[in-house]
Amino acid sequence: MALAQNRLIAPVWKKLRTKVGVHFTRFAGVAIASLATSLIALTICNGLFHMTSTPAAIIAWFSGAVVSYVLSRWAWERKGKPDVLRETVPFWVISALVIVILTLATKFGYHLASWLGLTGIKHVLLVDFVYLLANLVTFLLRFVIFHYVLFAEPTTAARAAATGPDAVPPGTRKAPKPAEAPHTAAPAATAEAASASAPATSSAGTAAATAKPRRKSAASKTSPAASPTPAE
Repeated sequence: MALAQNRLIAPVWKKLRTKVGVHFTRFAGVAIASLATSLIALTICNGLFHMTSTPAAIIAWFSGAVVSYVLSRWAWERKGKPDVLRETVPFWVISALVIVILTLATKFGYHLASWLGLTGIKHVLLVDFVYLLANLVTFLLRFVIFHYVLFAEPTTAARAAATGPDAVPPGTRKAPKPAEAPHTAAPAATAEAASASAPATSSAGTAAATAKPRRKSAASKTSPAASPTPAE
């Protein structure tokens, strides 16, 4: 039993130790902190101030988005002043798309609680549960965008483009490696020498074949034919 558990845990642990796994683990912590902030804000807006769904969702989203932005830079090891055009603006554009999903989910939670006739703490808990499910969906979506687009390393993207299948245009041959160059040069030189000597050999053989009949015809002209002598 212990051996089977080790076989299951070892690949997972190995995957978590990669760069993607480290970023995913850190972003999971960021998502938990952001979600806790949003749920606290949503609970206060809904249960204490009795706000409607739209302003409650916007306040909850903005509270969590601020926490998410600050901690996401730590998750991807971004230090110093953030780049406004490459990090700040894209982050809030993505967050604006997220708020659309969360607002719709919050409205759905409000309508579902009203349809079920829930009030008080039950109404608040159901809305929080629906909001939690929507955050799980947006968590996976945000991680993919943050890791492969927003906080992607330029060197990694350049290396992937250089070593990808489109790096060598179609119809072109790949240059030989330095270790393979001496081995490939010798067969190429031998093939060129053989192709150059082949026409010369064939022309020499043709000339020799045409010269033999000419020699025979010359010999027949110079030597007189022997005629039989009549018998006495």
